[in-house]
Amino acid sequence: MSELAKVTRLALRGMITFRGDVSSARVKKAIKAATGAAVPKVRSISGNRDGGVAWMSPDELLLMVPYGDVQNIIADLSKALVNDHVLIADVSDARAVFRVEGVEAAQVLARVCPVDLHKDSFDIGEIRRTRMAQVAAAFWRDETGFEVICFRSVADYVEALLQRAAQATPVGALGGR
Repeated sequence: MSELAKVTRLALRGMITFRGDVSSARVKKAIKAATGAAVPKVRSISGNRDGGVAWMSPDELLLMVPYGDVQNIIADLSKALVNDHVLIADVSDARAVFRVEGVEAAQVLARVCPVDLHKDSFDIGEIRRTRMAQVAAAFWRDETGFEVICFRSVADYVEALLQRAAQATPVGALGGR
């Protein structure tokens, strides 16, 4: 049986949950200064894993920064937004990140997530929060595959699930082969 995509568990990544008025000019300025990336559109990401921002809900963003910079970035954001009603929390150690890449990466995720992953429906830079089989997860598409985030407590389950889905025969439902 051939492998449809390569699944890799990535190293720890700095992740900060930010909740507040993400449409505020002051918040947008502080987020950009902290990460180098702009506040993204709905269901999108901006920047990259070393300085990225993911839209998680109308009042929630996930900031992705270098792991060692998390505490300084939280301090900077807290200082810049001292008069704003916000919640800023380090969730780095509570999350696991996986990389699913290859021509059939969408096939792998389509087997375990109730999301239309055809390129016409789910483009590069889009993010979804959803179920991955029995657990909560979020993922986004980039040029070569997907990044998947889940709770660290279910990381072994998610890794096994993705590895198993990657070993199946393609079904061609997403316009492949």
